[in-house]
Amino acid sequence: MAGVIARRARKQRIFRWTVLIVLGVFFVLPFVAMVEFSTRDSQTWPLLVDWPALSERYPALAEGITNSLLQAALTALLMLVLLVPTAVWVRLRLPRLRRLVEFICLLPLTIPAIVLVVGLAPVYAWVTYFLGGSSLTLVFAYTVLVLPYAYRAIDAGLSAIDVKTLAEAARSLGAGWGTVMWRVVLPNIRSAVLSAAFLTVALVLGEFTIASLLNRTNLQVAINFLGKSSATMSVAVSLTSLLLAFVLLLLLSLLGGRRRTSKESS
Repeated sequence: MAGVIARRARKQRIFRWTVLIVLGVFFVLPFVAMVEFSTRDSQTWPLLVDWPALSERYPALAEGITNSLLQAALTALLMLVLLVPTAVWVRLRLPRLRRLVEFICLLPLTIPAIVLVVGLAPVYAWVTYFLGGSSLTLVFAYTVLVLPYAYRAIDAGLSAIDVKTLAEAARSLGAGWGTVMWRVVLPNIRSAVLSAAFLTVALVLGEFTIASLLNRTNLQVAINFLGKSSATMSVAVSLTSLLLAFVLLLLLSLLGGRRRTSKESS
């Protein structure tokens, strides 16, 4: 009996390692190919880290990088300003509306980006009329786009703490709602807020469909146009963008692991 169990465990271990190796090759091989292709031109990577030279030679790419970074920062800020107080207030005062709020926040996940653009196009006609055609106006569309992912992260953080007890204790000591939110709730859901922000940045940096169809410029649109004139630079920028998203998700997993470790130790 012990021999049968040992053989079964060995087969399962071999199967797991085989699957991991195949998946590793499947995901790593494209990265290796991108590195090999982007290094065929020896000036590609030095130019990529030389911002003045990059801006002079590829102004559209520099504009796309700047726009995407600003869009990511503003989207994360607007998302947190709108979502965190709403989620906390629903838990404290309007618990019956929690399912409705969750449904509304998860709704963009079920709508394809192309359909979302069709609905946003008339809205953005007015946005352009009042605010101009700046690419930063995409922040409003991106805030809607990231709601499902950000809501899940923040809701998980709020579910891990007793928000009602903390808020009532702070209020009984004379704290206002602003103090409760800033000094009591936010420190306890810091990991969840950072997770939502990281997911927002990763999603905004990789978004192409909405920006392209609304005739706005961001990093992915600039990469698409750049690929028609300089394939090596286009691949190098794409690889850098992918690595940045990977680093953000790695930081997210490390923060989640640290949070679980601190809970277990306490």
